[in-house]
Parts: sequence; structure tokens; C-alpha cells
Amino acid sequence: MFKKTTNVLPAGLTRPNSFTIPKNLDDLARIKPRSSHTSMPMAFTSGGAKGILRIIPLGGQEEVGRNMTLFEYDGDIVILDMGMMFPEEDMPGIDYIIPNISYLKGKEKNIRGVILSHGHLDHIGAAPILLRQLGYPPIIGRDMTLVMVKKKLEDFEKGSAQNLKTIHVKTVEDKLRLGKFEIEFFEVEHSIMDAVGVIIKTPNGTVIHPGDWTMEKTPDGKRLVDYSHLSNLPSPRILMLESLGAIVTNPSRTTEEEMYRNLEKLMSESTGKIIIGTFSSQIRRIGHILEYAEKIGKKVALDGYSMKMNVDIAKELGYIKMHKETLITVNDLHKYPDNKIVIVCTGAQGEGNAVLSRIITDNHRFIKVKKNDTIVFSSSVIPGNERTIQRLKDNLYRKCDNVIHSDIMDVHTSGHCSASDIQELLKQVRPDFFIPVYANHYMLKEAEKLAVRIGFRKENVFIMDNGHVLEVQKGSAKILPKKVDTSYVMVDGLGVGDVGQVVIRDRQVLSADGMFVITVILDSKKKEVVGNIQITSRGFIYVKDNFDLINETKRRVQKAIKDTTSKKTSPEKKFIEDNIREVVGLYLFQQTQRRPMVLPVIIEV
Repeated sequence: MFKKTTNVLPAGLTRPNSFTIPKNLDDLARIKPRSSHTSMPMAFTSGGAKGILRIIPLGGQEEVGRNMTLFEYDGDIVILDMGMMFPEEDMPGIDYIIPNISYLKGKEKNIRGVILSHGHLDHIGAAPILLRQLGYPPIIGRDMTLVMVKKKLEDFEKGSAQNLKTIHVKTVEDKLRLGKFEIEFFEVEHSIMDAVGVIIKTPNGTVIHPGDWTMEKTPDGKRLVDYSHLSNLPSPRILMLESLGAIVTNPSRTTEEEMYRNLEKLMSESTGKIIIGTFSSQIRRIGHILEYAEKIGKKVALDGYSMKMNVDIAKELGYIKMHKETLITVNDLHKYPDNKIVIVCTGAQGEGNAVLSRIITDNHRFIKVKKNDTIVFSSSVIPGNERTIQRLKDNLYRKCDNVIHSDIMDVHTSGHCSASDIQELLKQVRPDFFIPVYANHYMLKEAEKLAVRIGFRKENVFIMDNGHVLEVQKGSAKILPKKVDTSYVMVDGLGVGDVGQVVIRDRQVLSADGMFVITVILDSKKKEVVGNIQITSRGFIYVKDNFDLINETKRRVQKAIKDTTSKKTSPEKKFIEDNIREVVGLYLFQQTQRRPMVLPVIIEV
């Protein structure tokens, strides 16, 4: 049903009618700001009022990741991005977290499309789960993004990709209508191929959203992409700007040319193997490494499932051009001299089972590090991973004399903006309203300060939380007092959302103080303990080294059972267990100042 060409719209889609925007809306001074970030209490209807544009972030406003935003107008809904985020350090056992889409329950038929800005996991990682839950609405994106989503669906559930309805964005000149929304696109610079900026037009406002972006410059200082043409879009223009770099005030930044020059120097001069750890989504960089290795006569081995998959996608789309003989498998590394080998792998964030971690622990079957090898960290540090990466570097320095990272050489360049980039884009676009997005709250506030410093009116900047509802109508905007539910939906194995705060709290207790299991066999008639009471400790104490504590615990369990039972009465087993839990928990805390999870198990015979 949905086919896309450059000039012909897909079947089932209609060309947008021209919008009549009052001319006086182009004058920023006449735009009516909201009086504050919290408006007066008012009725909140989930269906969306007629003639009002609603912007609702379901994620990405209070964290790095989980990016997903809803746009609602006259009952039609368009979604931008479906990202995941990695668990926080106090979420043991959780694989990742996805946006909460409870707001969309019952409105699945109103979803006109899901636009995906690019293929990073914080923008597409939740798609396999959420698309299925929403009945597979059509997804819109450029080639590489759509193929990556298809692969992720197949990995998550075999055969699910056949449910996809896709609209390919061939060029930024493409236009389409999704219900009452008119969608256009524009070029952006980012660290993955086929990233695209999105323009969402309604009669009440024009949303401009670059997704993730940067302002890459040529060596002579010229910008590769100019955004000034966006200032000609109809007012009110609402700029939603990724602000992860709002705190990056250092004006000097490595260009891609400098980074590539340094990587080429390392590859050509290495006397041993060169191992490059990077993100599997850095396709342009990986492609350059492959092509340069071929040029100097070296073989390249890729390691890491996502690395191999993404390179296969890029080769399939023609984004990486090289002879197939250049790529070898890691189990063929022994066939070539070390100085003729380049290994590109995952694990630069110190992930436990990733390639670099297995190399440093000597658990990799085919890659062994030697002193004259060169190991390159061509990636940034994801916030929260600092300690893990430092430990990884320390271990690599013990094994190798040539460990290269951004602190000593420019071998990585960020795909995100800086503070000066944010100010420059604001000057070029000249929006009527500014919404910093896709970052932690303090970064959003810093982006607001950047805008105010160059003359932007503070009352026209909206700092939104996840779940906030911004209403735009007749040139004015306000945040409603009531939020949409954006509580964490955690994915653990095959379970989606079945692990909540109660389970997480139990896991936190277990990880902090361990568990203490008391197994008692109770004669149901005599109400007496049969045999020995069994004590099992995990993560609390070592039983064999604490006989006195264990024996006293058993004595107190015996007394607790005697105090709560008699031959004449038959109390609930739960009552006995609760009493044991209270008595033992208090005793263990008095003796150790620790609170393990006490689990009494009563078996009646």
C-alpha cells in the first residue's frame, strides 16, 4: 500500500492542502507566550482537542535514550522515534528500558505513521516491541534506518518483519501527508548514515526536529550543512533541538578529516595487529577503515554480532565499497602476518561479554594481544560507563604497549552538537518557540540559557519532562498541568514490563545484603519441628565460618515457632513465617548491622 517515489506520493496518501497562516504570526513579538511552564488547572482529554497541536514526549527528556515523541492534531497521531535506553546501575538484571505507550492504548487506529530519524538504538531500539503492540503502523525513514529496523524485528521475533509497512525517504525533497500532518525532511550531519531532520506541519504550528545532529566543518571552517532555509517555514516555528552538547563549551573539536588522518597513520605504521574498538553504528568510520586497509594491503576482520550485521547492511546498500577479499573471518587471522591485520570490534564501553572484554581476559578463541599490537578506542564514553572503561583501559595497558584513546590522540569525533552549535542553529532557524530535547534535565536547562544569551525570550523556551503535554494553538503555547504516564517499562529477557519497582527493590536488597533462607519441616499434628532446621545463606555470610550465629538463629526460630503454635490451635502458615521473618531479621541486624532478605519456608508433614 505504501510506496514512495521522489515526486509521486504513495498510494493511500494525499497531497497536503496549502495552509493559511496569518502573516502577523511571523512577527516573534506578536507570538503570545505562555505565562509560565505550568498553566492553570484544566481538563485533560487524551483524545486531543480539535484544532490544537499537542506535543507529548514519552522519553528522552530526563535521560539519554528512550527517545520517543508524539504529535497529535485533530485526532491524528504521528510518532517520532522509538528508542531504548540502557538500565541504570540500580536496576540489576534489566536488559534495557523502553517508552511507556499506555497513552496510545485504544488510539492505535489514529496513528498515521512512525518517523524514524536515524538508526541508533536510542531511536529505534524499542521498535520491535512497540510496533507489534501498536498493530504495525507504517514506518517512515531512509534506507539504512529501515533495513536496521527490519533486522532488529527479525532478531526479536522470527518472521515479524513481514508485518512492516514502510515508506522510504529517498531524498530530503520528498513530501508526504500523514492524516492531517504534512511531513517534510532536511539534511543533518550525524555519526550514522541516512540520518534525516523532520519537519511536521499543521495549521497551528511547524515543528522542526533534526533528531541527533552536529555541525561538521571542513578544514577551512565552512559548515557542511546550512539550516537557514528553515527560517522560511510557516510560523509559529517550534524548534525541538537535541541538546546533549549544551555543556560542551570547548570551541576546538576534532574534524572527521583529522580523525581519519590519525587512524590512517596508526594503521599504516603499526608493527603488530591493530585492534579498533568502536560503536557498531559508526558505519561511515568503519567503511573508511575497510577502504583504507584495502588501499595499504591489509586484511580486516570484524568481530561482534552487531558490527557484522551493520556492515552487511551497508554493503548491501552500497555504502561500503571494497573487494570481498579484504574481509576475513577472525578464525583465519592466523593465516596472515600480524602487521597485515586490522580488527574492528565492539566492546569499547567495557561490556562484560563483548569482544574487547573477552580479549583482555584471554577468553577469545582467535585473538591474543601482544606487546607490539596497537589498540584504539575510537568511541566516546557513554555517561555512567566511566569506571568500567577505565578498568578496561588499565587491563589493556598491562597487555599492550600501544593503547590509543581520545585523551592522547584525536581518534574519535562526536556526532553531537556543542553549545556554540546550538546558538548558531537558533540564529539560522529563528524559531518562535524553542524546546530542548534528548538529554538530561540539567542539559536542557543549559540549552535554555544558551538561547537566552543570544536574545531569545525565556518565556518562549519550554523545558519539558517526559509526559508533559504542550498545546500549541493560535500562536500561543502552554504546558498542561497533568502528565501522561511515562513510567519505566523494563525488558528482562523475554519479559516486557513484567518487572516493576517491587521486583527491582527485591533485587536491590539481594544485591546489597544477600538472602537468608530458613527451611523448617513442621509436624502438622504435634506442631513440633521435625529434624534439623536448614539455613542457606547467599550473599550474606559464609555459613561454615559463622556456626555461633547459625546455631543461635536456629534456637530463635525454634522459640518463634513454639510461641506461635500449640496443639489446640492451627495458625496460618503465613503467620508463622512472618513471625520467624521478624524475629530472625531483628537478630541478624543486631549482630551484623545488615538486613538480608529473610525467607522462611515452612513444610508441613
